[in-house]
Amino acid sequence: MRLPTVTVRQTHACTSWRIVLAGMLTVCWLPGFAQELYVFSEPASNMPARAVAAKAAGKFVSSIMSGRTDHRQKLYASFGLSRKWMMRTGTTFSNMYVSPDTRWESLSLYTKYRFLSKDGIHRHFRAAAFLAASYSRNEPLFDEISLEGDQSGVQAGLVFTQLIHKLALSSTLGYTEVLQSKRWDKQHASMHPYRSFGYSLSAGYLLLPVRYRSYRQTNLNLYVEMLGVQNLDKSQAYLDLAPAFQLIFNSNTKVNAGYRFALSGNMYRMADRSVLVSVETTFLNVLREKNRD
Repeated sequence: MRLPTVTVRQTHACTSWRIVLAGMLTVCWLPGFAQELYVFSEPASNMPARAVAAKAAGKFVSSIMSGRTDHRQKLYASFGLSRKWMMRTGTTFSNMYVSPDTRWESLSLYTKYRFLSKDGIHRHFRAAAFLAASYSRNEPLFDEISLEGDQSGVQAGLVFTQLIHKLALSSTLGYTEVLQSKRWDKQHASMHPYRSFGYSLSAGYLLLPVRYRSYRQTNLNLYVEMLGVQNLDKSQAYLDLAPAFQLIFNSNTKVNAGYRFALSGNMYRMADRSVLVSVETTFLNVLREKNRD
């Protein structure tokens, strides 16, 4: 009769130690990966397994069409399904396009699978594939293709990230297809582009702290990102530059701020410059661990 009791206690002890160990590993993970938490793009590395993150973001533009400062508010929830696989859902509200008042705008789903990891001392290389889909109530008005609330569509691509000590470099390649009713309307089909190829090159540098002594130390990361799009059914393209900074508090809360502006392009866009601010908090060990029996 004692054996089952002892076994149960050992199982609970092992579970507790796994939780403690996971927390310790996550603390160790953050100094190395902090400079990969880009503001305008995604790295190939994933969030911790079994973690859940909540994010609120605001985008502000001086609209060419309305002549006023328009805004888009974004709410996201991310889930670390495993070491290699994560998922994110989101919704947006904005006063862009037709309505001068803030209204609900879109739903989105994003998933990423890390299929390659090469680790070394103070360095690693990651490669991942991603899929995204969105539904938007907006009608197409501009040449720029975006699934951040502007249009309904699907996207697929690859991400490659190289970490070298305090510097992280990342590149994204993606194909986007707009799926909206006007695409199949003969009267409007030729008015707007519906396919695009997107690319980015991002760099992040961990400026502070110089030496880690505690996970409670505040991180300061500096970023610069180049973001480009080439429409495939029209001869239109743009290239943007986006410097940004990021503060990380207690190793689980990020505050981001960035400014994005056009370097070149011939697209008719809502705006060629914008400001992005966001706050994100990660909660560890929220999702249940799968049984290994």
